[in-house]
Amino acid sequence: MTMTRKKRRYPHKKRPGPQPSRPLTAVVANARGEIFDLEGFVAVGTDGPRQDPLTTANTIALPHGSELMFLPDRIPLLIDLSTGKTRPVADNPYVPGERIFPVAAFNSPGVVLTHVCAYEERPGAKTLPLFSYGAVGWQDGGFRSAAIVVDREPRQDLRRMPRDRIVAGVERMRRTLPDNRLARHLEHCALTYGCPAGKNFFLSRYEAPLPTSKACNARCLGCISLQHDPQLTSSQNRIAFTPTAEEIADVALAHIRRVKKSVVSFGQGCEGDPLMAARVIGPAIARIRTATDQGTINMNTNASLPQVLAPLLDAGLDSIRVSMNSVREACYHAYFRPKGYRFAHVLESIDTALAKGRHVAINYLNCPGFTDSPEETAALSVFLEKHPVHLIQWRNLNFDPGRYLKMMRRVAPLGPPVGMDQLLKMIRKRFPDLKYGYFNPPKEHFTAAPPAAPEDVDP
Repeated sequence: MTMTRKKRRYPHKKRPGPQPSRPLTAVVANARGEIFDLEGFVAVGTDGPRQDPLTTANTIALPHGSELMFLPDRIPLLIDLSTGKTRPVADNPYVPGERIFPVAAFNSPGVVLTHVCAYEERPGAKTLPLFSYGAVGWQDGGFRSAAIVVDREPRQDLRRMPRDRIVAGVERMRRTLPDNRLARHLEHCALTYGCPAGKNFFLSRYEAPLPTSKACNARCLGCISLQHDPQLTSSQNRIAFTPTAEEIADVALAHIRRVKKSVVSFGQGCEGDPLMAARVIGPAIARIRTATDQGTINMNTNASLPQVLAPLLDAGLDSIRVSMNSVREACYHAYFRPKGYRFAHVLESIDTALAKGRHVAINYLNCPGFTDSPEETAALSVFLEKHPVHLIQWRNLNFDPGRYLKMMRRVAPLGPPVGMDQLLKMIRKRFPDLKYGYFNPPKEHFTAAPPAAPEDVDP
């Protein structure tokens, strides 16, 4: 006799629908740097001329590793719930005579800002230090940031970088490369500056830096290794020597031989542009490729010297990442302030790399109100049509956003912004094979399927 089991029917569980959007409470600081939420006021973010309330719908939970900063010489712009109006709030309404200041978020890697902190400058305000200044607010017991997740890889997650393991890696590398000056330089980067790329080298994972060049042929407004503006301080010193080809190759091979799907990259924050050191980089690449075909050799560069780049590509350079704040020449020149090259040379380098079958990414320095202006959006689409790069690394511009917008308006028209979220969606729709991200990929991932579109990525 055959027994049959009846299927038990369970009631259909409805998936929870979208939660109603709620405003974020404003976050401010006092003169002692103490940060607190300000009841009765809603947080505001700016996107160029737009002043938008921050809500749970247009923000994400502040990513781990992000930092909060209060902005001196500035007055927060907030929505007063008693009137519904946006206004500057210079003093704490609940503590008479206590001056308050705006608070911004410096987000951890992998997210791109949609709004920057809303404020008015006081008379005589100085230029802000070299960070990005994301809008931030408070809701449900936590801080929230006006940003979009573009890369979830934990390559620079500080929770995965315990200092004791880094120190152990330093000791191991001292035994492996006892006389290598570049390895000693990276120790300083990892242990003194806290450089995530330097830390990853000693942790034997992901991407290892190969800083090489003492010189640069650009004078970027936001350069973090050499500043000409007396109001700004570079966050780290530029490398003071040129490693030999052997020193470079030995560091690269030490990483490649220990790490699967490894990347080694010329062009770091502690150097000028690597194309200026091609005389040692070319032989270094040749040494690496003579020893192994494993690992991805990448160069982060301004791509200013196509005649110098071409031989490096032929020697075995697998990929380039080209930094730009804009694909409009006037705006590019206003930020990079090139010496001896023009934007046309950058385009020639990109086309050269593409013609040779190399992977090309854009290190796209974004600022809400500028990057998502109609003019920039249209120019980016035209650029991608003519120069089909493989990846856009959406990066936040580390520069005073108010000063930056004023500079850009002086050199080119800027219409009302379309919104950073809309920009990412529009570009994705028009160029479905274009990848979005934040980090340099290994060559094993060059042909991988594109990641989820921004609207499909959970915060």
